[in-house]
Amino acid sequence: MAQSHYLNSKACAIALTISCLIVAASAGSFYDEMDITFGVERAKILNGGQDLSLSLDQYSGSGFQSKNEYLFGRFDMQLKLVPGNSAGTVTTFYLSSQGVGHFEFLGNSTGNPYTIHTNVYAQGKGDKEQQFHLWFDPTAAYHTYTIVWNSQRIIFLIDNIPVRVFNNHEVVGVPFPNSQPMRVYASLWNEDDWATQGGRVKTDWTKAPFIASYRKFNANASKVSLNSKSITSENDNQAWSTQGLDAAGRNQIRWVQNKHMIYNYCNDYGRFPNGVPVECTRSRFL
Repeated sequence: MAQSHYLNSKACAIALTISCLIVAASAGSFYDEMDITFGVERAKILNGGQDLSLSLDQYSGSGFQSKNEYLFGRFDMQLKLVPGNSAGTVTTFYLSSQGVGHFEFLGNSTGNPYTIHTNVYAQGKGDKEQQFHLWFDPTAAYHTYTIVWNSQRIIFLIDNIPVRVFNNHEVVGVPFPNSQPMRVYASLWNEDDWATQGGRVKTDWTKAPFIASYRKFNANASKVSLNSKSITSENDNQAWSTQGLDAAGRNQIRWVQNKHMIYNYCNDYGRFPNGVPVECTRSRFL
């Protein structure tokens, strides 16, 4: 077994006395991969299971989660966000069981850009926000949003361009999610008390229903099995298990963060009068 498989398998065994099945990337049917979790009549699986739409009205939003749990992997989803006046709405794609990374897409009034809100959670605590404006219209076509999660780091990518990396700094006391299995979640909901321009712009319910579209979910990941103690590998090419940023990736993320980042908790000195969190003083991209 390759070293990366050994490391991931060892993490599974130590964490919960469970096993991990290393599964190949597959664009599975939403019928097979996901469960609708709320707003059932507002979530629609379409095109034989290849597409899924979520809708929001003044009564409820909607959401779904993966049937499987994972411990490390690469997770891709294509999204097309709510078009037009999306103020007050929040569309999400994230990994969670009190941990890992969140993409939250904060809608805005017509003509103003979406805010892409990212956060990293470990041991139930986040407060590590970075926000961006995109260099394209995320409502006009599908774009691919990716979370890579391994034992060394979490990488957020958009159309395979890295926009954020959060490294494992447990050695200096920074919690990192590396032992709790996670599910994939997605949702569309209303949060107009804070989502758009700090809550100054409210949801216009005359524009409802608001609709966000998802497709081509891929999980190339260590899938947790609660029933088996064996560990098997279906694919020897698990690049995500050691994925970092090469020189090209570091150039790309610098471009994104220099040109398109609008908030970074590491620069919010008013929020941290006694000094920014320790990870902010470490290398950002290696």
